Amino acid sequence: MTRILMVTTSADRMTPGTEPTGVWLEELTTPYYAFRDAGVEVTLASIKGGAVPVDQRSVNANGENDASVERYLKDAALKAEVANTHVFTSIDPAGYDALFLPGGHGTMFDYPGSDELARLVEGFDREGKVVAAVCHGPAGLVSAKKADGSPFVAGRRVAGFTDSEERAVGLDKAVPFLLESRLRELGGKHEGGPDFAPFALRDGNLVTGQNPASATRTAALVMEALQQKAA
Repeated sequence: MTRILMVTTSADRMTPGTEPTGVWLEELTTPYYAFRDAGVEVTLASIKGGAVPVDQRSVNANGENDASVERYLKDAALKAEVANTHVFTSIDPAGYDALFLPGGHGTMFDYPGSDELARLVEGFDREGKVVAAVCHGPAGLVSAKKADGSPFVAGRRVAGFTDSEERAVGLDKAVPFLLESRLRELGGKHEGGPDFAPFALRDGNLVTGQNPASATRTAALVMEALQQKAA
């Protein structure tokens, strides 16, 4: 069976400060259900383990959410998983075919500083496995390196939450860096679509998406990459 390791943020505050944050729920639930419905085994883990903080701005009243979020709100099993994740470093990555990093502003505060996450990304990449991230999830790529020591994203086509989107949501001063700008500074070939419209791309075994609306396309490109490898 194909297996995907999904690693989420554990950051529940934008620091310095007290602004609540976490994972953007649609960016977890949309790929999770897409993978599970395709017969893929998904293991959910997080930076620190325990309950995954969910950005409450990503959850509306019943009936007013993305379809995957609505499904999640009625899914006791997945809610239990989200409430009690393993620390990702406690999981042996050897048996997994892909790594998926959901976004949410929380990722900007704990993904880049995790040397262990950077090593995990590097390991998947060097073994020819799929590495994927959506929205702010590519913050988990910025500290990783290629085998020659150059930045992981250097020379690669990559998408992520754009600077203009960050300014539009009014959080460009709250985050430690602007993700698009950082990806470009590291030599990434950043591409994007209109603000908040679906946009995702695949560069070999690297799959990235721009924003919450891109989660469906990002998951589809991950499945495409896995199917091509299996063939």
